[in-house]
Amino acid sequence: METTKPEDRVPLFQKLVYGSGAFVNNLLAGSIGGMMIVLNLGLGMNPALVGLLGALPRFFDALTDPLMGYISDNTRTRWGRRRPYIFVGAILVGIIFIALWQLPEGQSETFYFWYFLIGSLAFYLAYTIFATPWVALGYEMTPDYNERTRLMGTQNFIGQLAYFIPPWLLLIMQWDVLFDDMVEGAAGVAIVIGVFVIAAGVLPAIFLRERVPSGNPGDKAQAAKTIGISARVADFALGFYRALKFLPFLKLCIATFLVFNGFILIAAFQTYVIIYYVFDGDQVAGATYAGYAGTVATFSTFGVIAFITWVGTKIGKRKAFALSTAISMIGYALKWFCYSPEYPILVLLPAPLIAFGLGGLFTLMPSMMADVVDMDELKTNQRREGMFGSIYWWVVKLGMAAALAGGGFLLNATGFDVALGGDQSERTIVLLRLFDAFVPVVASGIAIWAVATFGITKEKAREIRRELEGRRGVVPSVSE
Repeated sequence: METTKPEDRVPLFQKLVYGSGAFVNNLLAGSIGGMMIVLNLGLGMNPALVGLLGALPRFFDALTDPLMGYISDNTRTRWGRRRPYIFVGAILVGIIFIALWQLPEGQSETFYFWYFLIGSLAFYLAYTIFATPWVALGYEMTPDYNERTRLMGTQNFIGQLAYFIPPWLLLIMQWDVLFDDMVEGAAGVAIVIGVFVIAAGVLPAIFLRERVPSGNPGDKAQAAKTIGISARVADFALGFYRALKFLPFLKLCIATFLVFNGFILIAAFQTYVIIYYVFDGDQVAGATYAGYAGTVATFSTFGVIAFITWVGTKIGKRKAFALSTAISMIGYALKWFCYSPEYPILVLLPAPLIAFGLGGLFTLMPSMMADVVDMDELKTNQRREGMFGSIYWWVVKLGMAAALAGGGFLLNATGFDVALGGDQSERTIVLLRLFDAFVPVVASGIAIWAVATFGITKEKAREIRRELEGRRGVVPSVSE
């Protein structure tokens, strides 16, 4: 029977502390998106400008992620490569988030646009300083194949709790017992969130330790040399290129892109199908049942994370990914049969199965990424958790932006016309249902194929660890 050595186990307290970073990460992402409606409803800003304020900083965020990953990988301090940035980043992002929502009333639309744009750029920069090293830290907390899955399952479970908060923010900001108006409500809510972010965000920096020595294993010969800016830029570009062409890493990026963005591409279609097919254009009834389905999926995700974490330690990560993704494909396909005007309650049935898609993805992928980092070190003699983690999320963010834009074009392709209400054409309804059910099925099927050819099995991962520990002069301690 396979066991994890005591020295490779991450104590529950440390898993929970690492999970606090996931909660902060998801809370920030969900809150800034959920609160931006204040710019339109509270300040009267043009929706097109609000859309720009949502998009432009995210492109900036995607560009800074790999740079921060490189900086973190190549930092040498007495406190390590990651922890100083996590500590400073958590404080900065909390303060900037508070300042971002202290919006003075009575100003022009131009003032609000530039105030929020400049503030958002600062926010996302601080967010990157915190989040990129936090992600990288998780990859190095344990060298054990199964313990990595347990760690990532725990952090994903805790991180999911944050998603219960954003849907209620609009209601809280309008609570007249506490606030005079929505703008004042946003300012007050931001203070609470910002203080919490600082308090919880610094915990990983204070209580966690880095297993990998500061700097890269192969850098001792270079430590005494002064490297110029041009050489640093060239080194960053070369590292970025090598990461993208590293086949095991590329396959994980492809699989994540397909599963996640296959979901994002048609995320809005479910609501359209429920409203205009199941309820014949009744927006109130449709929105109610869409909310029920979303709530069922959210609660189900917690069970999915626990189950896939356990399964991943029993049958391996590749097989666990195939299992979880295949179950989600069944859920998506069931929409074709369960979204029925005769039995509307059946819209709830696919939701728990669909939850296996993203629940399994973001439990297993970070664990597999840690295995990729080990293989890369074996080939390059460098530890590049920051670079790999940041590029991975760079791909996810750019893909999400493309999917959100593509979803609009796909909706137009169905011929949907909001002015028709419940009188949409039969062709439109059929295409809405087809895209909603089967676009994710196709994307997920390709993702399973990509991961099926991922070469780092449990046995291979342990072989890599033995070689790395031998290279470092450490007595191998891999469990057999």
